[in-house]
Amino acid sequence: MINWEKQIQSGEFKTLARCISLVENEADGYTELLQSLPVTGSAPIIGITGAPGAGKSTLADALIDTWVNDGKKVAVLCVDPSSPFNKGALLGDRIRMSEWYTHPQVYIRSLASRGSLGGLKHNILEITSVLQAFKFDYIIVETVGVGQSEVEIAGLADVTIVVLVPEGGDEVQTMKAGLMEIADIFVVNKSDRPAADLFVQNLLTMMGPAFSHNEAPPPVLKTIASQKEGVKELTGLITERLGKISHKDRKAWLLAERAYHLIKEHRMKNVDREELKRSIEVESSNGDFNLYRFVQKY
Repeated sequence: MINWEKQIQSGEFKTLARCISLVENEADGYTELLQSLPVTGSAPIIGITGAPGAGKSTLADALIDTWVNDGKKVAVLCVDPSSPFNKGALLGDRIRMSEWYTHPQVYIRSLASRGSLGGLKHNILEITSVLQAFKFDYIIVETVGVGQSEVEIAGLADVTIVVLVPEGGDEVQTMKAGLMEIADIFVVNKSDRPAADLFVQNLLTMMGPAFSHNEAPPPVLKTIASQKEGVKELTGLITERLGKISHKDRKAWLLAERAYHLIKEHRMKNVDREELKRSIEVESSNGDFNLYRFVQKY
């Protein structure tokens, strides 16, 4: 039997890659690996979400640069759309972060969403727990840009950054309360473009009614990630927010969300869609099929 605790203590990226692959593919031994994870891992998880083309990868690159220059160790998980042919990560090369792939303080991993509609892989919680065991200072999770269904990032991240661009006026107008609620920080990237100030003002105006007098809306920060402008201020806001979530109640809710997700996945693990289809075909052949009586069996 593999001594996972000893493997993790090595801190080697090669070992980390092997552990993530084991968990991602749910290969033999992955349960023992997860159960052996130490409780010492506490790296904050920074979620970056937003529409495609908003500059999420460029912003992540700029955050890495700032933290590495401060002597920090950073891990990045990029959850990408899946290839319809091999189910691998479609954007796995991550050209914008290419300079960090061999850096000793940075670990980057692209993961295929494999059909997950919420922007995250189904076992992203387990993978981030593995990363925390390897004692990074920050873990960045960049999600698939699939819109409002990305609210599930709020159950994973300690701080959630929603990235917008000045041309996203229609996007803001159709933004639902759910996305408003998950954002700890709004970043208006590419703010050197025309009408950026007007866009920020409209965003602030729209947020007003969504928050009570006792609750301040999330900050809105303008950045030009490609030029590293505004990124130092963003790291300051992240640090400030991390200080606030040390509150016991907030942390308990975050852990409860993660536990709920894990329990749901565990209970659904043995439910196979093809088997469901075959069972429905058999039971519906007698003309007395009721979907709700059927699902009670599970």
